[in-house]
Amino acid sequence: MKILLVNDDGIYAEGINSLAEALIEAGHQLKVIAPDQERSAISHAITIRKPLRLFKTVSKRLGNDAYRVNGTPADCIKLALKVFEDFKPDLVISGINHGHNLGYDVYYSGTVSAAIEAYIQGYKAIAVSLSIDESKNFTAVADKLVDYLSNDDFIETLNLLDGPLNINFPDLKYSKYNGYKITTLAPHLYEDSVEERIDPAGGKYFWFRGGNKSYDDDKADINAIKNGFISITPLNLNISDDKKIDILNDNLSLD
Repeated sequence: MKILLVNDDGIYAEGINSLAEALIEAGHQLKVIAPDQERSAISHAITIRKPLRLFKTVSKRLGNDAYRVNGTPADCIKLALKVFEDFKPDLVISGINHGHNLGYDVYYSGTVSAAIEAYIQGYKAIAVSLSIDESKNFTAVADKLVDYLSNDDFIETLNLLDGPLNINFPDLKYSKYNGYKITTLAPHLYEDSVEERIDPAGGKYFWFRGGNKSYDDDKADINAIKNGFISITPLNLNISDDKKIDILNDNLSLD
């Protein structure tokens, strides 16, 4: 397959390097384009008020066709599809992200946004993330993903979908994968997401952090990960709520 590989953790991140190695070894034709530095949680931002620069990146792990960009993950997709017009990917893969992208995370995630941008541009796309604990076993995730790409059912099903896939892997510190589950996005938030701190000079500052709240639904992606399953969630780009159209038409009267 012709695969365009991108991420939001930057061109030198272990996740994208591990996945590139595995894809090249499996015989896939690979082109890599990624931010020149970490761009986590940048969502679907694009660069419109400063020049974008594309640099060839020499890397044994990434192969001979790798590039870094002083922009966002969505920028990377837009540039790749314009600059490398002769390279028409069969699939765009965004990842492997350093940390999960579950539930409402997808609205903040540069990883997921890159996959969404690829789909907007007319290409099949998947976002891949690892829920990191201590093992950071990106190699295991890369190997499993390569297995998926050699599975005819996976490829044929991907071709039927109207939207990208969001795939999350649990950390492998304690056990092997318990299998996979087709999941929904959990409508979860973070506990204690804003932490107030004091700097050495006595000034106040704030830090975004916090853990996931539990969500009582067996179909939810966050529960699949907690129970050692790979979570596979189909995403729909149309976020308009058709069910509310009749409510608005029947109840709203504006001049």
